[in-house]
Amino acid sequence: MSSTMEVTDATFAAEVEQHAGVTVVDFTATWCGPCRMLGPILDQVAAERAGEVKVVKLDTDENPRTAARFNVRSVPTMIFFKDGEPLGQIVGAVPKARIDAALAEVAQAGAAA
Repeated sequence: MSSTMEVTDATFAAEVEQHAGVTVVDFTATWCGPCRMLGPILDQVAAERAGEVKVVKLDTDENPRTAARFNVRSVPTMIFFKDGEPLGQIVGAVPKARIDAALAEVAQAGAAA
């Protein structure tokens, strides 16, 4: 069972932009091979960091408004949010270690402020 949740153009603001804490948005598409490779990695991240990081998926074909708003031009694209603000982005399927490193950077952002 997946630890990630689906979001849509209609639910994006409530689930991501109004969420306090760190959120990873996986901009994906059903036809995308690299997206399918990334899915289990993000499920693992979500399970390992439950209660610490929220992982959501947005299908860009079904929700083009949000994808366009964040200038997502290729999938998979992950955008890392903290307290509703986009703070980082990774384009393409990458190893879990790269995602963990990005999450560490985002978690530190604003900590010194």
